Amino acid sequence: SVLSTFTIGKPPANSQSMHLSGHSKRKSCFAAFTLVEAVIGVAVMGVVFVSLYAGMATGFQSIRTSQENLRATQIMTEKFEAMRLYNWEQVNTDGFIPQTFTAKYAPNAANQGISYDGTIRVSVVGPEPYTTDMRMVTIVLSWKSGKRNNTRVLTSYIGRYGLQNYVF
Repeated sequence: SVLSTFTIGKPPANSQSMHLSGHSKRKSCFAAFTLVEAVIGVAVMGVVFVSLYAGMATGFQSIRTSQENLRATQIMTEKFEAMRLYNWEQVNTDGFIPQTFTAKYAPNAANQGISYDGTIRVSVVGPEPYTTDMRMVTIVLSWKSGKRNNTRVLTSYIGRYGLQNYVF
């Protein structure tokens, strides 16, 4: 028997060498995208990016509107809670409770923030048994956010002797 020997890196004399080619057997005109395919791809990516931007812008606007509404609610609650500390004579004294007020809200130091303008109205409640012992308090708060005007209203009641005498 004959043993064949060969050196590393060279194929044996009686074997075929492997041929690797970087070229496809297809014609070169089919190897790339056509101009129409490229334009369609760019158009699809454009639609995706515009949709993504619109979604994020809507989300940020929604967050800002929620912050403004929450701040408006906090301001109205603060004003009403302060009124609960007044005694009956103070509530009925003209000029003791300011009829108008302004509150600023600036979420960061970079901008001037939002100016909330409010009015407080104390009025007598309807039928005879309640006219001497109960008052209706209405707090109206308005502010401008961009080009949009917003308004919130809080209405509640104050009793001369507190709530417990009217419930029980």
